[in-house]
Amino acid sequence: MMKVSSLTSKANYFEDFKVGDVLKHARGKTVEPMEQVWITNVTMNTAEAHFNEHLTKSTNYGQRLGFGGVTISMCIGLAAEDTAENALMELGMDKIRLKGPLYHGDTLYCYSEVLEISDAKQPDAGIVRFKHSGVNQDDKHIFEGERTVLIKRRSHWGDR
Repeated sequence: MMKVSSLTSKANYFEDFKVGDVLKHARGKTVEPMEQVWITNVTMNTAEAHFNEHLTKSTNYGQRLGFGGVTISMCIGLAAEDTAENALMELGMDKIRLKGPLYHGDTLYCYSEVLEISDAKQPDAGIVRFKHSGVNQDDKHIFEGERTVLIKRRSHWGDR
């Protein structure tokens, strides 16, 4: 069942996630060229397709490509308000796939599906595994990946 997220509501404790839930996160993010170029340079990614406009005009893409690390981090960030507002710890990311290009100026939207829930060793939290999917403004699938998060239990943390 698709539901639009409620952004940092009280309904994002471990007990609130159910396997099969799909959330369409309410916000999108337009990726500015400045963000792409800055992060590409700071991370020492020297692939010219990210910052050489002259070169990329002659490729199949016809323009600079966004750095995949930015695509991943922005999609996880868009999902975080709903999936990790009550997180105690990020446990891991798996099955990261960049399915298509994100260009400078594209707008990214993210969806999340609850794949698995399980008890944690500590009694005040549980583990939730999500599948995150990112699409651009044309609804083209450009990212997917799984993320596992240790999330507070309402029964222990309440509404602190």
